[in-house]
Amino acid sequence: MIQNFDSRNKDIIVWINGKLLHRDNAKVSVFDSVVQGGDAVWEGIRVYNGKIFCFDKHLNRLLESAKSIGFVDVPSITNIKNAVFSTLKANGMKNDTHIRLTLTRGKKITSGMNPKLNQFGTTLIVLAEWKPAIYQGKELSLVTSSIRRLSPLFLDSKIHHANLLNNILAKIDANNAGVDDAIMLDIDGFVAETNSTNIFMVKNDVVYTSLPKACLPGITRELVIDICKNNNIKLIERDISISEFYNADEVFTTGTMGELARVKMIDNRKIKNKGKILKSIQSYFRNLTQKEGNILSF
Repeated sequence: MIQNFDSRNKDIIVWINGKLLHRDNAKVSVFDSVVQGGDAVWEGIRVYNGKIFCFDKHLNRLLESAKSIGFVDVPSITNIKNAVFSTLKANGMKNDTHIRLTLTRGKKITSGMNPKLNQFGTTLIVLAEWKPAIYQGKELSLVTSSIRRLSPLFLDSKIHHANLLNNILAKIDANNAGVDDAIMLDIDGFVAETNSTNIFMVKNDVVYTSLPKACLPGITRELVIDICKNNNIKLIERDISISEFYNADEVFTTGTMGELARVKMIDNRKIKNKGKILKSIQSYFRNLTQKEGNILSF
């Protein structure tokens, strides 16, 4: 699936290290670590009805990721919040908005990999766009990628980093197959996630999702788990094979950008989609988006 350009984004204002800039002038240095090596952490955040959804959860994960990879001179939560509020206000955004919040290790004194070359502090980027949930009721077709999701033996999946080559290669597999996204297996051959979302299945009224070993434990994933626990929907986290997904009653993906999306096909196997568990979870999720969040004051 290819997102279309939204003309409302033609003249958006972007925050870069304390400056609000037109998108055409919003640039970072060629010496910035995000250019030099994809050395950054990021979050995708949504705005619903004048409220920033799960704002604190996203900011906590951003700062935990930054700490995990040794960032120094990291801005405070208060400063990051003010940057986000200022960006949204400058664009008049209160709904149907997706925020790409990025924190890089910052600019280097010369090109090179060594973090000791970063002597100017971190770079904070707030990119807010008009972007409703990208799937908008679309049912997805997936293919299993040949690219494996990285094991925690190599890189902790809980670090939400910006070096996305592993995921991009899997997305290329999806593009080549003419489907929406790709399922990525872990090094043991179990389903980890897709190239951009977490993934769930339903079988005999029980919801299953992969253990967060090789997958990012996403914020929306966490919300779905909580919804199930709070509404007497049985949920199990365990290793799941691809053949179990083929034979599931329902399959769906979760993520901030696409919310909860039904899967209709995996590797040309049609999913039954005979149950109503997903519709129930989607309803609970929509209620959360309407009620919860940090209120915008402008």
